[in-house]
Amino acid sequence: MTRQATKLVIITEQLLLRDIARIVESSGATGYTVTPANGKGSRNLRSSGQPTASGAFANVKVEVITASEALARRIADEIAGKYFDNFSGIAYLDQVDVLHAKHL
Repeated sequence: MTRQATKLVIITEQLLLRDIARIVESSGATGYTVTPANGKGSRNLRSSGQPTASGAFANVKVEVITASEALARRIADEIAGKYFDNFSGIAYLDQVDVLHAKHL
């Protein structure tokens, strides 16, 4: 059995992770998943493959699955409004079918 949900994906700088997690948690979303991310975009190549003194310049991908598209959009709008003018980042939504969705 599946259930329709909205997945919000935020790809941004790791140094924003704590603030983004606070926004997600305070929004009422039930959780999130974080994975390392690297690639190339409008702000050039971002790679976690190079040795650095700190991981502060690495990128992360944060995924939030919600039952409400409106909630996902509110979270994305707040994060983009606070950070994306001064930090690299992108956010997008996907409609997904979730299996075993009793916690959404």
